[in-house]
Amino acid sequence: MNAREYTIILEPDPDEGGFTVLVPALPGCITEGDTRDEAIANAKEAIALYIESLLADGQDIPVDVPDPEVLKVAV
Repeated sequence: MNAREYTIILEPDPDEGGFTVLVPALPGCITEGDTRDEAIANAKEAIALYIESLLADGQDIPVDVPDPEVLKVAV
């Protein structure tokens, strides 16, 4: 498999510690880790497994979200 790049979002958990990781281009691909490094390593593994599952099902592999923008909004 060719190397692919995906944007990940690391969300710190102020109550429990650690990080939750979201992969915007891969719906439902979410993982976590106790440290930043562990969260990133887990994200790489989760992405690889997600893609492996898509390939096994004969589905297309999504491309990364081009230049995602993260904003804060007041409501």
